[in-house]
Amino acid sequence: MNKSVFLFCGLLFSILLQAQKMTYQVSFPNAIHHEAHIELTASGIPIKPAIFKMSRSSPGRYATHEFGKNVYDVSAKDQDGKSIPVNRIDGDVYEVPKHNGTVTISYTLYGNYADGTYASIDPESIHLNMPAVFMWMKGMDKAPIEISFDLPKENKGLIATQLVSTGKPNTFTAPGLQYFMDSPTKIGDLKFRQWTISNPDGKHFTMRIALESSATDEQADELATKVNKIVQEAKAVYGEFPNYDYGSYTFIASINPFVQGDGMEHRNSTMISVPMGSFNIDGLLELFSHEYFHNWNVERIRPKTLEPFNFEKSNMSNELWFAEGFTQYYGELLVARAGLNSADSYLFTVAGLINIKQNTPGATQYSPVQASNHAVFVDAAVSIDKNNYGNMFTSYYPYGAAVALALDLNLQTRYHKTIDAYMQAMWKRFGKTEVPYTLATMQETLASITDAAFAADFFGRYINGHEAIDYASLLAKAGYDLKKTDAGKPYLGANTKTNERGKLVIANNTIKGTAAYEGGLDIDDEILKLDEKPVKNNSDLNAFLQNKKPGDIVFVTYKHRNAEKQAKVILKEHLPYSVIPFEQSGKTVSAEAKQIRASWFSTNTK
Repeated sequence: MNKSVFLFCGLLFSILLQAQKMTYQVSFPNAIHHEAHIELTASGIPIKPAIFKMSRSSPGRYATHEFGKNVYDVSAKDQDGKSIPVNRIDGDVYEVPKHNGTVTISYTLYGNYADGTYASIDPESIHLNMPAVFMWMKGMDKAPIEISFDLPKENKGLIATQLVSTGKPNTFTAPGLQYFMDSPTKIGDLKFRQWTISNPDGKHFTMRIALESSATDEQADELATKVNKIVQEAKAVYGEFPNYDYGSYTFIASINPFVQGDGMEHRNSTMISVPMGSFNIDGLLELFSHEYFHNWNVERIRPKTLEPFNFEKSNMSNELWFAEGFTQYYGELLVARAGLNSADSYLFTVAGLINIKQNTPGATQYSPVQASNHAVFVDAAVSIDKNNYGNMFTSYYPYGAAVALALDLNLQTRYHKTIDAYMQAMWKRFGKTEVPYTLATMQETLASITDAAFAADFFGRYINGHEAIDYASLLAKAGYDLKKTDAGKPYLGANTKTNERGKLVIANNTIKGTAAYEGGLDIDDEILKLDEKPVKNNSDLNAFLQNKKPGDIVFVTYKHRNAEKQAKVILKEHLPYSVIPFEQSGKTVSAEAKQIRASWFSTNTK
């Protein structure tokens, strides 16, 4: 192709792209019954037929969600308002075979589930996660988008969104499909609190909380003050705020009894929903912290496995142990660093992470990468059959956080750095440049702040592998003991309950390595006797175990289906750990340990 032809083709493509536009008109004539009426006008359509789709996944979620199930009454018109045929060619896919370059497709949407993934429509409160609400046209992902809302008269009309304001009432824009689908929107009676944040280069941004709650003005003020402390601690980890695309970041927070519990990160906002009757700030801070930390880690420091996000299928990733797990670690750590939780209280969190890594089959027998891969089935995914997750899956949230804990303590004891140094290195290499990372480049980045041998060993053993971590030695260097909480106490190894028929049954799958599992007991088995002693409830079971010790043999009479059986069970020690400061055991805390503690609970990017 010669240069002139190449330039002409490029100009033609540019003209066609400029002509393309997606325009949404949203109204709520039947909001009392949770319905919205949506019209999408696609103009400048370059192809026939025109294919319109509902998404099957949502940014920040990795499993599929069948949003198309709540769409009905679909019809289509041309630019003159004349009805044209529209064919449903799949459950959530609609085809307009003949058109003149402009199609308006209309439909009714039902929404009655307010969280970070779905939608809820009520005259007083409009709660929209965009993939759950809006059809889009295949092949026009880059077309600019405009959206306008015609609101119910009962609605207060206050709007919180990261969409771009146009200056026209209730009308916003987005540069393309990826940004639009990443822009949750809340409309109703909102309390706003905002303040200014600044970067070292002098750039200023607006930080905003849009609160749907019965909280008093004083409580809203207090929430903003405490959230700002967390915001500043998060900035200190990386040394700067992201350059927010349109100059602001918004916490869209629904704290009321009419929502479902969730927190969902987005590029310049987060959608937080907590079903809380009476407003309690302290119960919210870790969630706000976690979601805000995401606007670096995963929104800009992005794994290549999630770039770009695919709205048509599940999105499998190798790196959720980092994107979600390291964020989980920081979510609670930043609250402590901000002085909103004590270091001693944070030790309960540390102990919980250690128990996850050391005592769950999913973390002792499978790697963090494998746990991340399984998100396509567990990330708020819906199924009705039973699974065996207790024996093969540990959530990448606490699993990744447990790995972050190990890395943090290793960096402090070996290199006199904290995990902040790694996060800052990841930010500079991948976040600021927005170049997606891989497992290999993550390892390279760790090597850049430590050495190649350490990075290769850490990734080989604890990221691609699943070796046990010697937390006891790491914690000892910081002046903490790792102790068994129930040392010497016997454990049957089964979670039991009294069912609706008054029978004592095993409530969940028994877990590999426990006494019950090795004795052949499993879910739904009915416990009848322990050593010929009848047991009818958990009180009977606990009273029996009080006179036993680990290693004792117990003969369990139980009913499996309709057959009465007997299992030989060798009791084992209950395994949970606690983290105890040396001071409580009368031990001396060294100067080096005090320094590790100080750097652990304050931001340090050396």
